[in-house]
Amino acid sequence: MSNYPTPHIDAKPGDFGKVVLMPGDPLRAKFIAEHFLENPVLVNNVRGVQGYTGTYQGVKVSVMASGMGMPSMGIYSYELFHFFDVDYIMRIGSAGAYQEDVKVRDIVLGQGACYDSNYASQFHLPGTFSAIASYKMLKACEETAQELELRCHVGNLVSSDLFYGDAAGMPEGLTAIPSWGKMGVLAVEMEAAALYMNAARAGKHALAVCTISDHLLTGECTTAVERQETFTDMMKLALETAKKLSE
Repeated sequence: MSNYPTPHIDAKPGDFGKVVLMPGDPLRAKFIAEHFLENPVLVNNVRGVQGYTGTYQGVKVSVMASGMGMPSMGIYSYELFHFFDVDYIMRIGSAGAYQEDVKVRDIVLGQGACYDSNYASQFHLPGTFSAIASYKMLKACEETAQELELRCHVGNLVSSDLFYGDAAGMPEGLTAIPSWGKMGVLAVEMEAAALYMNAARAGKHALAVCTISDHLLTGECTTAVERQETFTDMMKLALETAKKLSE
């Protein structure tokens, strides 16, 4: 029985590049394809999760949405790694800052991803797994950020299963809890840890690159349209890194 199409990706081998950029938002995937890729082709639109493949300065690159949360990221990254011969997945998303020196629109490279999820239980490990990025991708991306002179931080993210929490004293959800910030975590998002675990299990590479869209200390935030269309520094950084990884 053929694996193609998979339950969530209506594509075939060769439709994706070795490097896939994964925003959470399908409209951000569409924006990147239309504004940065040459000759982009829609290779997946199951459930409206748009995936495109084109070229960037002569390098074959794909961009496809992951949806929100670790279960969604877990599905799409698993299928890409295991069925479509993808070697590198770079999450390019938004995050909420926990540290004063991490400003709105700064970029954070997730060296590691803490998590409050039960996602790791499937691996039946006799301890706690440290979800970390591919050093190869992290090194290439940090070097590229320096070359582009971008304001960029490297450190821990936390991937949360909750956006809204129900515990006392959490009117803004789990993101209002300062505990992670006390441990030096830079920002909160919802997908990186699952991506890192899937990459580790598959023997592949993953990195989360996040633009700060909201600040949990100051209350500063961006709009949905701004998150979709104006985080172009992150998009450029991801594409230049993809080109470097393909050399």
